[in-house]
Amino acid sequence: MTVPQRTVVLGTLGFGTIVDEETSFRLLDHFVEHGGTVLDTANNYAFWLDGATGDESEAVIGRWLADRKARDQVVISTKVGARPTVPGAGLEAAEGLSGKAVRAGIEGSLRRLGTDRVDVYWTHIEDRSVPLAETVGTLADLVTSGKAGAVGASNHAVWRVERARALAGEGPRYSHLQYRYSYLQPRFDVPLPSSAHVHVTPELLDYVRSEGDLRLWVYSPILSGGLTREDVEIGAAYDHPGTPKRLAALRAVAEETGATVNQVALSWLLDHEAGILPLVGVSKVAQLDEALGALDVTLTAEQRERLDAAAL
Repeated sequence: MTVPQRTVVLGTLGFGTIVDEETSFRLLDHFVEHGGTVLDTANNYAFWLDGATGDESEAVIGRWLADRKARDQVVISTKVGARPTVPGAGLEAAEGLSGKAVRAGIEGSLRRLGTDRVDVYWTHIEDRSVPLAETVGTLADLVTSGKAGAVGASNHAVWRVERARALAGEGPRYSHLQYRYSYLQPRFDVPLPSSAHVHVTPELLDYVRSEGDLRLWVYSPILSGGLTREDVEIGAAYDHPGTPKRLAALRAVAEETGATVNQVALSWLLDHEAGILPLVGVSKVAQLDEALGALDVTLTAEQRERLDAAAL
């Protein structure tokens, strides 16, 4: 299957850990029954939780695929590079992006997922200890062999993405990008809540708009509920005068449309000129319904202009 032009991606980071298997199956069933097709996972979700190894999310999806015989109904997106090689360690012991690590990584993912291919295979983080040409060549081999339908880069510097695409030449190259992004905009002189996150920049948006073959996926689009819940801390990076103005604009448009604040924020992303795919993690069916409902929200040109201009 191919990645749809306009869709909500189901993030499965918590499946098998924060979200138990029964609930994960229920969410996956509901997602597919209501037209969802794209699942996003990684070979290290969620290794940082007590008792977890990083196998959990892919393994749960694999069992669901086998039980429901659903492989041809979904697009599977998974990642390599950020799985610790030492139990109990963090990203300082990440597997990296050597040819050997990438080849071993996809074999592990295919085994856990119970499939012979993934539709989008991502390099999860940068690895500047390895020649870029080595990583690029290995990824191209995976596409040529049919083990990966396409390849993407997550949390990479824009110049590294461009250099990798140039090295790939006419062969398989990065065609998907994944970064943090939401309607609320952070300060760039204050760290993001997670040190591993890399935020979309105006340069990146310009780059995606300028290249005809790039798709931009974004995580944390509703800031883990931080757009609406006072008990969710969105982080110091968002503590600036623009945030209240943007939140006020979201609430005003939500009232006009009859949609929720989260749905307006997702709709703003879905119809963004850069062609953005928002990736939403959920733990309850109601959260999933809200996210999928954003596909039915259409903002007027005037509403988008107001949202864009808020806090400028």
